[in-house]
Amino acid sequence: THNLAGTIAVEAVCALNTLQTNVSVLDQVRRERSDQPELQLQAMRGFLHRTGLTVDKLDHLNIIHVTGTKGKGSTCAFTERILRDYGFRTGFYSSPHLVQVRERIRINGQPISKELFTKYFWEVFAQLDDTKDSHGVSMPAYFSFLTILAFQVFLQERVDLAVIEVGIGGAYDCTNIIRKPWVCGISSLGIDHTSILGDTIEEIAWQKAGIFKPGVPVFTVKQPDRPMTVLQGRAKEIGVSDWGLFSSWMWMDLLCVCLNVLIFQMLF
Repeated sequence: THNLAGTIAVEAVCALNTLQTNVSVLDQVRRERSDQPELQLQAMRGFLHRTGLTVDKLDHLNIIHVTGTKGKGSTCAFTERILRDYGFRTGFYSSPHLVQVRERIRINGQPISKELFTKYFWEVFAQLDDTKDSHGVSMPAYFSFLTILAFQVFLQERVDLAVIEVGIGGAYDCTNIIRKPWVCGISSLGIDHTSILGDTIEEIAWQKAGIFKPGVPVFTVKQPDRPMTVLQGRAKEIGVSDWGLFSSWMWMDLLCVCLNVLIFQMLF
């Protein structure tokens, strides 16, 4: 049985590798974002719907959404570990993986098992494959597929909350179909992916701040003055509920917000 599970898991990874690569996707995103940057999010919502999920169902996930240039993965990892130590059943979606793709989707700090990976992989893959056609309805790319898979896993496995790391940027990243996160976080900003996000730190900050949502608290580490001004402006424009600045090691600030939101939801 163990060998069979391993074989099926290998077949799943082989099928995953047939999807459009991240390099090809980035080339496509560069073209689309110059004219119609919202196309990627529209496509992502379509893929999600074809698997039986909707953004309405995603609203039932308690999500911590994190972006940044440096340290966003570490921010996610620290946050997930703190919350897990407080007894929460956690989901964690990050990239890239070091050895096995299952590392990207974790429950309670551990990569999902081969059995869970293959179970949910083939469910999602089959739903998407069965609904593709020759008229432009296709399969999602590698990262988009894994994002959908992570959402499915976290909902089906009933995690208390999910920590979601942005892939690239924020505003038009495929993770940004999330409408009602618990809290949004931004790690240190710098120059990255300029062909997609923009040539200046201000443009990049605008993209990163695209994960902000109305009525949702936002935390950021201290940023240089120019990107910080952009972040604050976007926060006001979007209508976030709270704006918090914390030092690199004050993770308890973020934890307190999460716990307070959870208690409020349980009571009301």
